[in-house]
Amino acid sequence: MQSKSHWEQVYSTKPPTAVSWFQEHAQHSLNLIRDTGVPLSASIIDAGGGASTLVDDLLANGYSNITVLDLSAAALAATKVRLGAIGKAVRWLESDITNASLPTDAYDVWHDRAVFHFLTSPEERQAYVRAVLRSVKPGGHVIVATFADDGPTQCSGLPVICYSAGGLHAEFGAPFTLLRHEKEEHLTPFGTVQQFVYCYCRKASS
Repeated sequence: MQSKSHWEQVYSTKPPTAVSWFQEHAQHSLNLIRDTGVPLSASIIDAGGGASTLVDDLLANGYSNITVLDLSAAALAATKVRLGAIGKAVRWLESDITNASLPTDAYDVWHDRAVFHFLTSPEERQAYVRAVLRSVKPGGHVIVATFADDGPTQCSGLPVICYSAGGLHAEFGAPFTLLRHEKEEHLTPFGTVQQFVYCYCRKASS
């Protein structure tokens, strides 16, 4: 896993709008979360969502039980400042997703855009999947987006792993049923295009 110091440096020296993965609105993610059909009171975690605007969009659409987890304190701080008083309704967790202490069977929806592809060792990916298995409720929803197989092979100066929908689903295995997958052409703040793949899975109910 990339070091915490790397991400603290990134978010301490650049505004969130100046990183390649920035989205003014996380519309693709929001649409997938809506399409799960969970109620507005559902428990949602955005893993690696420190500086993402998804939490803004979720709050604006009435979702009220949101957790944002990120390795970087600076990323979380930037979002807290952006949200102001409404951010007090959000649970903020500063932790490495591969060793985070998450509650058991706690989340109706797990969302991750652009974290999993940074996990370049099998041990890191296995730890991540164990965290999802432990903390997502039986029958819960898992939405993970990574660089697609025709996406970049580096990001923020770090190596990444690119995935097809089938390859990404295979990392999670039999406990997760792949319900839907989609591609996204992400236009970066610098005018370049990055290819993402989104997989929406359902965790087994037992």
